[in-house]
Amino acid sequence: MDLLPFFPSSVSLSPCSDETSFHRYNTHPHPILPLVLLTNTSHLYSYGPRQTPTFTVVAAATVKHQQGNKVKKKREFDAAGVTAYGNQNLSTQSITHEHKQHNILLWNNLIRDYVENGLCLEALRMYHQMQRAGIEPDRSVIISLINACGSLSDLQAGRGIHQEIIARGLESDVYVGTALATMYVKCGSLENARQMFDRMPERNVVSWNAMIAGYSQNGLPHEALAVFSEMQVQGIKPNSITMASVLPACANLLGLEQSKQIHGYALRNGFESDVVVCTGLVDMYAKCGNVNIACKLFKRMPKRNVVSWTAIIAGCSQNGQPQEALAFFNEMQIHGLKPNSVTIVSVLPACANLLALEQGKQIHSYVIRNGFQSDVIVDTGLVDMYAKCGGINVAHTLFERMHQRNVASWNAIIAGYSQNGYPHEALAFFNEMQIQGIKPNSITLVSILPACVDLSALGQGKQIHSYVIKNDFGSNVYVGTGLVDMYAKCGHIDIARQVFNKMLNRNVVSWNAMILGYGIHGHGEDALVLFSQMQQEGTKPDRITFIGVLNACSHAGLVDAGWQYFECMKSDYGLAPELEHYACLVDLLGRAGHLDEAHNLVKNMPLEPNVVVWGALLGACRIHCNIELGEQVAKQLFELEPNNAGCYVLLSNIYAEAGRWEDVAKLRTMMKERELKKPPGCSFIEVNREVHTFLVRDRTHVQSEKIYAMLETLYEQMEEIGYVPNTNLVLHDVEEEVKKNMLCSHSEKLAIAFGIINTNPGTPIRIMKNLRVCSDCHNATKFISKTVGREIIVRDTNRFHYFNNGFCSCGDYW
Repeated sequence: MDLLPFFPSSVSLSPCSDETSFHRYNTHPHPILPLVLLTNTSHLYSYGPRQTPTFTVVAAATVKHQQGNKVKKKREFDAAGVTAYGNQNLSTQSITHEHKQHNILLWNNLIRDYVENGLCLEALRMYHQMQRAGIEPDRSVIISLINACGSLSDLQAGRGIHQEIIARGLESDVYVGTALATMYVKCGSLENARQMFDRMPERNVVSWNAMIAGYSQNGLPHEALAVFSEMQVQGIKPNSITMASVLPACANLLGLEQSKQIHGYALRNGFESDVVVCTGLVDMYAKCGNVNIACKLFKRMPKRNVVSWTAIIAGCSQNGQPQEALAFFNEMQIHGLKPNSVTIVSVLPACANLLALEQGKQIHSYVIRNGFQSDVIVDTGLVDMYAKCGGINVAHTLFERMHQRNVASWNAIIAGYSQNGYPHEALAFFNEMQIQGIKPNSITLVSILPACVDLSALGQGKQIHSYVIKNDFGSNVYVGTGLVDMYAKCGHIDIARQVFNKMLNRNVVSWNAMILGYGIHGHGEDALVLFSQMQQEGTKPDRITFIGVLNACSHAGLVDAGWQYFECMKSDYGLAPELEHYACLVDLLGRAGHLDEAHNLVKNMPLEPNVVVWGALLGACRIHCNIELGEQVAKQLFELEPNNAGCYVLLSNIYAEAGRWEDVAKLRTMMKERELKKPPGCSFIEVNREVHTFLVRDRTHVQSEKIYAMLETLYEQMEEIGYVPNTNLVLHDVEEEVKKNMLCSHSEKLAIAFGIINTNPGTPIRIMKNLRVCSDCHNATKFISKTVGREIIVRDTNRFHYFNNGFCSCGDYW
């Protein structure tokens, strides 16, 4: 029998004497799928490239599905026909009826083999060739093709096959109907899946499982539980797959009662020893926040697999028990189980939360030894772990070496740089991400907004806000909260409130961001009104809320209100005040001049005062020039943190303002002996969406000459209307003129002069400083605002200052 008439003219056939020769000749560079050849009585033929899966048929009529040298399938046919899959339609006129039947069988078996071996796209291509050849697939092949569409998430192809099923009257078949419902679920079309499910005249447990899993996996837990209930009403007994599908629905609802009911059902129906169900129960309780029950269940499991260990490790890691997560990870390996990529991704956050860099490095070594380094999810977890453990350079190197990156990978490096104090780099990666065609998601936006805050980059923040609106992220509570925080900390408290008011959903973090924003702007009364509104709307305040409320009282001088809210923490909400709350109250009393009361509070508080608490009291001593108490407090600080330069600087300021230069010199000597350095003052200003940075006495900027010339002019104008430099703040015993020059070159003054030069007259000038504004700069900025007729907004570490026409919004109370 001559085979050549059955093949496209572009195909060359080489006769082979045996199977070895077949593989040697099988080198044809055909662009489409390799084809199936059957032999005549004595020859084998080769067709298709060696690199792709090749079907061959030997004289003994054995079909092997090969990929490389690995045999994946073996099927035998008693056939002597031939078919080919190429670019052209095949003529079958010369094939006998007997051969045609064998040919149909071969088509069907080949399509099934393709699907079973994950070659779904090739299976669909062969199906279309089969249609053109006028051959109908049998019922089992139809099911295989539906599964292929689901695996590819190819809804269009799935609907096309569904139409053929309807035309052939197969839709009522329970197995075909179940396959269709499952396919629609996998393609994300739950509406079509439910319609198919409801039309099925008969349903088996697999059909019900498909719908339950579909709803559960697509974030519709209520619907999943409703189908589960309906299933039992219909008398269908759930199996372990049903339970594994319904348990995540309970976890998504975070409902402990529903979880306990499902757990009871599992016990009553004999699933207590099923490893899949027990693992699902462990995962469910962990996701509901009850990790203790999850641990008890896990320890009682008669059998555990890698998924079980991964579930408990992830549960502990996600519920604030990183040490337990690492302990389970180590125990898992002692029991001889090998962690997989999901286990690695689950344990890495535990290393990050504990700052356990060495443990993280060991896991990294395990990743390399076991070939996980090309897994994008594992690589992303490593980038995140190193960044959170302070190894941002290693994180950067890993990120650059990644062969593949997804949006989570970019999020990890952006958040890493932002959280490690590198806002410039975070913004650079954010911009590069978009250049690379990766679309930022809500996590990206939440990660990048703090970088805008750190740089006071309002222009960048507004661009991100525009992106939020265009891409419909406005309803995301985390993005909305991030925008509120960004606008508040960039000096636009009114816009922050507008964004807050437009939020469809608010959580306690949203309320906290707005309350804290009012506090740093000195709007104490607004903060307290908002706190009352928060209570009226049913949102329960947390520890952060009260830090914001107490700060707001401190910046507004509301001493009585502050005491009242401090007391109601315990009485009304059962929140025991922590060190941060005591520090806020000490700050409130100290700023208001109640130094003795503040000192008594520190001495009698139930917690051991830390550096923050004593530091708040020392700051108050500096404000009110109380040398005696300042020395007592400084002594406590030196014992707690002998290498904290800030404590020495604060005490030096107190001595300098009192003219005690010998004491200033002693402190400077102590700092030099201990190699302590005061952090340099640094100010930022954004002009034309570019952030400019200035250090004290900075002359590196390209406009330095213009800046210092502008300052000289401003000083002449200010002195004419009464400005007198406060040279007592200079911690050097030098001539007055030298002290004046030193004050003149403070970083915020350089930034203000740059802003005057490079922005339009009448527009506000916005400055951010990394330290507290000194009293001379505060006074000078009031005079500058009056001299140039501009509003100047300065954000320091304590609060915002709005300078306008010679006055500051803080009322000289900061």
